[in-house]
Amino acid sequence: MIKIFQSLGEYLLLMRATVSRPEKARMYWIEAMRQCYSIGVGSLPIIAIISLFMGAVTAVQFSYQLRGIGLVPMWWMGSIVRKSMILELAPTLSALLLAGKVGSNIASELGTMRISEQIDAYEIMGVNTRSYLIGPKIIASLLMFPMLVVLSVFLGISGGWLAGILGNFYSTSEYVRGLQDAMKSYDIFIMFIKSVLFAFTISSISCFKGYTVEGGAIEIGMASTQAVVQSSVIVIIVNFLVAFLML
Repeated sequence: MIKIFQSLGEYLLLMRATVSRPEKARMYWIEAMRQCYSIGVGSLPIIAIISLFMGAVTAVQFSYQLRGIGLVPMWWMGSIVRKSMILELAPTLSALLLAGKVGSNIASELGTMRISEQIDAYEIMGVNTRSYLIGPKIIASLLMFPMLVVLSVFLGISGGWLAGILGNFYSTSEYVRGLQDAMKSYDIFIMFIKSVLFAFTISSISCFKGYTVEGGAIEIGMASTQAVVQSSVIVIIVNFLVAFLML
């Protein structure tokens, strides 16, 4: 228990040092854009594939259930897929995927820099490594995660439409009617709140694990694994809290 509070204190102190004013804003901007490309473009294929089939599976499963009930209008499927993707599947599953891909990559990158003494070299040159190495990664995550979630929603809805048409569960007009039925902007707001919270959780925990690693290659692997596991657990907890308090 003491170790947990110690790690929490170190994490908070690291995050506090991260928000300090940068020495050269242009360098930080360049690094942030590099991280945006790495996080955003690098994650597009896996997000696209998973989201498309996620929406398709949701449509197939719920269509099967609704047909079994009988006397249920199939245009409901548009509303079901839309709400499922916006409120839960797109932000949460995308975050878990990104925790595995982006989180492990961040932890490994910073861990390698730590044990190879690159971070020490930066500090000798007077660079605020906490701000320069961690800040752009968090900023890039906060910018790119919501965009990836929006893309996930779009592709998930498209996958639901495609599965319904191929399976002859409903027509395009029925699906579109369901998509338009009782659409609430508050659902979109919740989606973006989750996206931002998940982005900060994954990026900050991964940075902390990588930046504070000690040892060698084995410790880097352990830090990467811990970053993924802890980020995923916190994402699930945050997801529950947002749903419980805001819905």
